[in-house]
Amino acid sequence: MPSTMASTTRCLPSLPEVLRHLAGLCLACCLTALAHAGDATEVKSATVVASPQGYQLDAELQLVPNPTLVDALERGIHLHFLLELDISRPRGWWWFDEDVASPTRKLHLYYHLLLRRYVVETGYTTRTVASLAEALGLLGRVDDWQILERGALKPGQRYDARLRLRLDTTQLPKTLSIGAVTSDKWALATPWHSWSFEAPSLPSLP
Repeated sequence: MPSTMASTTRCLPSLPEVLRHLAGLCLACCLTALAHAGDATEVKSATVVASPQGYQLDAELQLVPNPTLVDALERGIHLHFLLELDISRPRGWWWFDEDVASPTRKLHLYYHLLLRRYVVETGYTTRTVASLAEALGLLGRVDDWQILERGALKPGQRYDARLRLRLDTTQLPKTLSIGAVTSDKWALATPWHSWSFEAPSLPSLP
């Protein structure tokens, strides 16, 4: 009986060995997270700027489509996106925030099978590029999007804003089953990117 207990004790790892094993697992998890940190679909930056016509939005987004969406593009399926912006004015804890504006911009991405080029439509601009990476770069770049007219914001007043981009699954071909469209494989959306800003003063009209 004593010899059996001694044999069992020798099979158990010591406390330092367990700690080293746990530390190795934690390090592996951290390295994996860092390796994929740049693979997220997200809004990287967004800024409201003044223009002679009112207020514009400049933003940078990173889009990482999954293999299902990449395959759909290569087969000629058109992908439509909605760029959604919400602007509100905080009125203190005793009252609801005031909704100022919720403009939406439609974006369009597809692969032209005959030209063998990707087509990106953003607002009133259409461009063609050779690679998907270039197309996603164009899709994720927002320059001079006119979001508000003059007088919509009070210069110096603080406002809250949030921005996101999402795939508009209602625009997918009707030949796709409802189950396929509603699955995670057809999902592409950035989390809401929230920030506060002070309305800048507008330049004088010419």
